[in-house]
Amino acid sequence: MPNTPKSTSLSRLFFSLFRCEAALLVFLLIGKLSLLAQPTALPKAFAHNDYRHKHPFYDAFQQGFTYLESDIYLRQGRLLVSHSLPFFKGKRTLERLYLQPLQAYFDGRQNTTPTAMDTLVLMIDVKSGGERTFAALKAVLEKYAPLLSSWENGTMIKRQLTIVLSGHRPLSVLRNAQTRFFFVDENLPQVNEDEGFNSMYAMASCKYSKVLKWKGKGCMPEKERKGLCALVSKAHLFGKKVRLWASPENEAVWKELLNCGVDLINTDRLEAFRRFSAQPTIPVLTLEEEQLWIP
Repeated sequence: MPNTPKSTSLSRLFFSLFRCEAALLVFLLIGKLSLLAQPTALPKAFAHNDYRHKHPFYDAFQQGFTYLESDIYLRQGRLLVSHSLPFFKGKRTLERLYLQPLQAYFDGRQNTTPTAMDTLVLMIDVKSGGERTFAALKAVLEKYAPLLSSWENGTMIKRQLTIVLSGHRPLSVLRNAQTRFFFVDENLPQVNEDEGFNSMYAMASCKYSKVLKWKGKGCMPEKERKGLCALVSKAHLFGKKVRLWASPENEAVWKELLNCGVDLINTDRLEAFRRFSAQPTIPVLTLEEEQLWIP
């Protein structure tokens, strides 16, 4: 059926409405992020598997979390966010859940008074093959380079968002890079064994049960306490923040980990940890303190 002036006009009208709707959605997204209430930053809070919450990024951010974790798989050229093989999660990409909202948030924070919530860390746990996934991740992150902390000719340039890799990490590729937008999560018991590349490692982590058997009942055994404190002291000596993953989710454990100097509490209980952090004995992060951290 040939186009008539009327059908052509209707087509143009529908196309214009579609463009207006798309522009409105982008405007609302940026507005939502720029108008997010600035919560008090929690210096010890690490949002484990953040993408499993109802609203990835938003829920943790509104509770004051400045450390977020996302697992990724490379499937058909796309970086999909998932803890297991992503068969039906084609829309849950790293860009859609994290990088685009973060870009919109930081764009909305321009020309505003800086706060400790203006510097965030995104840990990316690489679940699929290291080098192929790394190449795809590098290509995606290069689009967001103005936001990303980087290592350039022996100097760290800290920006709004720092990317830390865990899981399958192509360490040989990273060691040889003169410029990179990635830092690495080191194995806590092996901290500083990769001599000559200390600057590559931003954090040091391991599974809780590798260090402690105590679950939070009664007192922590003194032998376990001394072992943990020794690991933390060594990591701090080389400028690494310490995290134990898969730790028991209760206040007794959280308190003892903090007493031993553990820097980041790995948790899925966002609101509960915020309430715990509101206690007067738990420190609050200031902008000046956050700026001091250089991996």
